[in-house]
Amino acid sequence: MKHVRARITADGREGDIHPMYDLWTNADFVERSDALQWNFTGDALGMLHYAIGDAEALEVAVEDIPQVIGYELLPVGEDAFYVYVRDATTDALGELFGPITEGGLIVVPPIRYHEDGTVTFSLFGPDAEIQAAVEAVPDVVDVTIEAVGGLQATAQTGAAALSTRQREAVTTAVEIGYYEIPRHASHEDVAEAIDCAPSTAAEHLRKAESTLISTIFRQ
Repeated sequence: MKHVRARITADGREGDIHPMYDLWTNADFVERSDALQWNFTGDALGMLHYAIGDAEALEVAVEDIPQVIGYELLPVGEDAFYVYVRDATTDALGELFGPITEGGLIVVPPIRYHEDGTVTFSLFGPDAEIQAAVEAVPDVVDVTIEAVGGLQATAQTGAAALSTRQREAVTTAVEIGYYEIPRHASHEDVAEAIDCAPSTAAEHLRKAESTLISTIFRQ
C-alpha cells in the first residue's frame, strides 16, 4: 500500500477535459478552491467545493455551462462560499476520474485547485492500482508525483492533530462562546471550565489554532 501526493496540470487545456475544470483552474474570479466531497457515477460528477473568490461571478459562469446539471451556492463570508455542482461528464473527465474512484483506491480530501492552475490531491491504495491510475491520466494532463509514503503520510484531520487537552480547550471554547462574534467568553472562562490556569488555557488555544490553520493550508 502507498500514499501518493500528486500535482496535475493541463497547461491551459483544461477546457478540453471539462468546462468546470477550466473554470476552477483558470477563472480570474476564483482565488482558490477545495473539492471537499464528490460522487462520480460515470455519467455524472457531483462535487462540493469550498472556494475563495467572487460567488456572483461564478454563478453567472456556471449558468452558461451546458454540462452543469444543477448547482447550489451558499456564501459564508465576504469572499468565501460553498458550492455544490453536478456535471454531466465528458469522455476526458471520465478518463481522469474513473481510475481514481474505482477499485481499491482512496482519494484523500481535499482536491485543491491552486491559483497557478495546478491541482493537488492524495491517493492511498495498492501500489499497482495507483500506478495504473497515473498511467491512465489523459495525455492532455501532466502528472508530477510530489511525495510517496505509507499510511502515516496521509494528511491528518484537524481534530486528530490536536492533543487531548488542546481538543478539550477548543471544544469548550466553542461551547461557551469564545469564538462567537462578538466574543461571549474569555480564555479565563475556558480555563475555569477545564480546570487549569488562564495562561495554560490560552496556550492550549493558541497551539490548537496554529495546528488547525496549518492543517487546512499546508497543501
